[in-house]
Amino acid sequence: MAAETFGGATVVIDLGLDRGEPDEYAAPGHSTVPRWFAPVLTAVLVLLGSAASASPRPPALSPVFSVRVGPADPYTLTGDGDLLAQSLGTLVSYDLADGRQHWQAGSEAPTYRLRTGEGLVLLRPYSGTTRVDYGTTAVSLADGTPRWRRAGSVVTVAGSPALLAVSSVRSFSGPGRRVQGPVEAVDPATGRTRWRVDVPSTAVLAGVPGPAGEEPRMLLLHDDRTAVVHDLTTGAVLARAQLPAADYGPDNPVVSGGLLLLRHPTLTGRVVSAFDPVTLRQRWTRPAGFAFGVTTCGALTCLAGPDGVRAVDPADGATSWFRPEWRSVEQRGGLVVAFGTPAGETDPAGIIDPASGQVVVDLHGWRIVPGTGGDHLLVARTVDAGARTMVAIASPGAGRPELLSDLPAGTGDCQAAPGRLVCRSTAGELVVWAYERRG
Repeated sequence: MAAETFGGATVVIDLGLDRGEPDEYAAPGHSTVPRWFAPVLTAVLVLLGSAASASPRPPALSPVFSVRVGPADPYTLTGDGDLLAQSLGTLVSYDLADGRQHWQAGSEAPTYRLRTGEGLVLLRPYSGTTRVDYGTTAVSLADGTPRWRRAGSVVTVAGSPALLAVSSVRSFSGPGRRVQGPVEAVDPATGRTRWRVDVPSTAVLAGVPGPAGEEPRMLLLHDDRTAVVHDLTTGAVLARAQLPAADYGPDNPVVSGGLLLLRHPTLTGRVVSAFDPVTLRQRWTRPAGFAFGVTTCGALTCLAGPDGVRAVDPADGATSWFRPEWRSVEQRGGLVVAFGTPAGETDPAGIIDPASGQVVVDLHGWRIVPGTGGDHLLVARTVDAGARTMVAIASPGAGRPELLSDLPAGTGDCQAAPGRLVCRSTAGELVVWAYERRG
């Protein structure tokens, strides 16, 4: 902050650095502006400020409403613009726009995670280390009415209205990915079983795309390496094939670029093979190098490992670009973010153009807020030894994030939705903030 006197009046000039912005956001140099310009500019600013005072713009980040919750109570944001929060077994739906309560519903026990699918909230209470199966209860997302309850876990299939009841095997693969016992299709309206496929040993369950214009299908990759594709409407077998031996971990195989991609060893080294998800025929194979992950990045497929990120064309496996300094990429809605900086492998490097691998928004020093803003991301960074947290908008077309405001001390566990930011406070509340883009 600097002060200078012009004609007896003191003009305060805010250089911005004391607000905690990164140094690169403001780099004042030697001024070549004539001395008579400052008082004239001050007068113009006073006139403009007087005119604007009649209808001031709202702050870039402002609180809308708050909800009392416990430190471990789950919450989630829906695609329809609602906040679902559960406290002491009571689930409540709020309108993110104004905090209006839609409904509330009770459950037999608190859950550790809130999931939605096919117009339902799927509640599965946490059983801890016990073997008690509390089952899954379905509650209407529209009005909170209990619909049905059944044993086991109920999972969704991306891109499909299907609900599948499974008996999950504990693993690092995520809920419902490795299963054993019956896999049953659930009628969303009644909870009844539509069809059933038995899995005598264990298998990896995944959704795979169907032919163009058709809904996804279910893939079961059994322990004997037999891959079977099932119709999600009837359960009928549509394709069957033997796949190569592999680890079949949390991200192997994956679907990317409309293909099923599998990392597996061969006599000449580790490779990535692409299979048609409809017929299970092999399309191509290429060396995997040191890649430990395969993920979608725009229209391309990215192989990520300790030697960098390599983008390949899913049509033939040919390399499109390579960035040795990155360690992974992640698709966030329609945006692709690269990770891996000198500060850490999981730190975001920036939003990238997936076609070229070029950084379009520099995110060094920022962390990404979970959720989606639509065509942009919300990002945050701590300053003053962690005492303050700044929030900004990162969107293509701007080379760096657009600063919004500071969050109160102790704010954390945030999620983003278009025009809204939801965070926990140290006062035991979920605070919903409205944000507005200035650019």
